[in-house]
Amino acid sequence: MNVLLLGAGGREHALAQALRKSPTLHRFFVAPGNPGIEKLAKSVALVSEDHEAIIAFCRRQTIDLVIIGPEAPLVEGLADSLAAEEIKAFGPSEDAALLEGSKGFAKKICEIFSIPTAAYARFTDAEAAKAHLHEKGVPIVVKADGLAAGKGVVVAETMPEAEAAIDAMFAGQFGDAGNVVLLEEKLMGEEVSFFALCDGKRAVEFGSAQGYKRLGAGDTGPNTGGMGAYSPVPFMDAAMNERVMSEIVRPLVAGMAELDRPFVGVLFVGLMITAQGPKVIEFNVRFGDPETQAILPRLEQDLLPLLKACAEESLPEAPLFLSDQSAVTIVLAAKGYPENPQKGSEIRGLEKIEAMEGVIVTQAGTKRDGQKLLADGGRVLNITGIGASLEEARAKAYAAIDAIDWPEGYCRRDIGAKPAK
Repeated sequence: MNVLLLGAGGREHALAQALRKSPTLHRFFVAPGNPGIEKLAKSVALVSEDHEAIIAFCRRQTIDLVIIGPEAPLVEGLADSLAAEEIKAFGPSEDAALLEGSKGFAKKICEIFSIPTAAYARFTDAEAAKAHLHEKGVPIVVKADGLAAGKGVVVAETMPEAEAAIDAMFAGQFGDAGNVVLLEEKLMGEEVSFFALCDGKRAVEFGSAQGYKRLGAGDTGPNTGGMGAYSPVPFMDAAMNERVMSEIVRPLVAGMAELDRPFVGVLFVGLMITAQGPKVIEFNVRFGDPETQAILPRLEQDLLPLLKACAEESLPEAPLFLSDQSAVTIVLAAKGYPENPQKGSEIRGLEKIEAMEGVIVTQAGTKRDGQKLLADGGRVLNITGIGASLEEARAKAYAAIDAIDWPEGYCRRDIGAKPAK
């Protein structure tokens, strides 16, 4: 099979590592890729916004499947453009990707199909939002409606914090994503990221991970795209997994099909496991980052045919096989992240840790300058430790981090030590 993977981050590097193992993989391309992915696939100069160029490349290279990694190309309709040219793609249509493209749309879908979620209200101006805030009080969650790279959410514990978040979003902190703002009940419980593969009609549980979104240890500081994750999650047993599938995922997939918005790809459900059961915090329409880096090493079967089956609406109903091993992924970010990450510093010593047993390195924000590997983003590296227990996996990951020569890097030191909040 000839495959084109679109994306450049740690998630795409993890996907490339899994896809490379497939005996059905023939030619493998990535656009644009990064220095880590380029060891696994041929990098090509394509940008996700240029649908015509991607289609022409797929024609020239007889691509059998396009795997779309990030959310923005999905929300912008790339899967539709490929489908119109009869090119198979793993990822939802623009209509279905609105589940992530608009938090308000996702909430409306939950209402229509009785999917449990937090109470909310939607606003198009700051004064109305603040009036609602003063009526409801704090704590409260303030969300930009559109795409904000995982940073458009503020869990406000005080009234000034909530008001500042509302003002910042309507003032353009997240661009057009903040033209509409949601105020949402703060759910109490354990947060978890749950994944299911979907072919438009069926859904199969893919696994779960618990992520750490705050910048600082003890879940302090600003929300980020994610500073680490671990899998499996102890409280996500077979009974809870089935509740998520029966109360959330299957009704969502059936509902989207009923609305003629069939969901094809991977559904990422951000959940809070409350005293009343699982409730939806958000839907994403692609693999999570860094959750994917913690889940994929546990997959004990060929990923590529599963993704192709989704695109062909032929997903098998059999459960997937994930190992009992634990995986802990730690994000190494550039100092100054998320507001002002420092770019251009040299990273040394990766070859040493890539040779460590039970350690997987995925690159996210890197670039090559001759023989040098440089930081070129906010979240720069992901280090995953794999072990028989969470403690063993965590120890391997941090031992590997300590062997990297990159003083300009920063990581949380409590990933996997206790549940994230």
